[in-house]
Amino acid sequence: MTTATPEKSEAVSSDHTPITVTLKILRFNPEVDTEPHWESYDVPAQRTDRLLNLLFYVKDYIDGTFSFRRSCAHGVCGSDAMQINGINRLACKVLMKDLLETGGKKTVITIAPIKGLTTLKDLYVDMDPFFEAYRAVKPYLIAYGNEPTRERIQSQADRDRFDDTTKCILCACCTSSCPVYWNDGSYFGPAAIVNAHRFIFDSRDEGAEERLDILNDSEGVWRCRTTFNCTDACPRGIQVTKAIQEVKRALLFKRV
Repeated sequence: MTTATPEKSEAVSSDHTPITVTLKILRFNPEVDTEPHWESYDVPAQRTDRLLNLLFYVKDYIDGTFSFRRSCAHGVCGSDAMQINGINRLACKVLMKDLLETGGKKTVITIAPIKGLTTLKDLYVDMDPFFEAYRAVKPYLIAYGNEPTRERIQSQADRDRFDDTTKCILCACCTSSCPVYWNDGSYFGPAAIVNAHRFIFDSRDEGAEERLDILNDSEGVWRCRTTFNCTDACPRGIQVTKAIQEVKRALLFKRV
């Protein structure tokens, strides 16, 4: 009969040892506040908790007026995008063990709404401008002529050409991390361009020219300053900046 080594036993116990962390949240209620303000909450947690669990604790046990978006809690819906310690991330994908201070220092986590979109309440922002830009690039398959009598066949190489940009979950982490978008919300933004890329380079699609014309606008791809903020912020690991550059190249050389 084998027994756990002391090292493993200590690791297991430390993962389940309750700790207290402070959430410093930027709060805003348009019914009572004229400006956003910071409020702090001491919350019990475990190393294995996700930050989303702690936000639920604040809402369920401390302040029921606290507002934030959430849905699947598995990093697929993209609803709970927010600034966590100044970085755009999904609260459901952030583990407490990655945020805890070492050396017995108290852990303080700052949480604020994503930038560039109007805050409606607390961490809840107006996503309408974001989705308007998304819809404007025609993010769907366009095909002309008669409907095919069989499946539209595509080679693996053709599928691989746009595989990366199929992963977008429309969380707005990339768009709201873009300095150009902060300063001028009329810019299409990285997420819209990523979703245009997904169809521009799809061999079955016939609407590439239409989308390229849309993105050749003054608010399109040429506004990108290649800061790589968008790539760094993407919770799905999409090479956003690379996709934008490929769309620019397609416009320059008129070749997809």
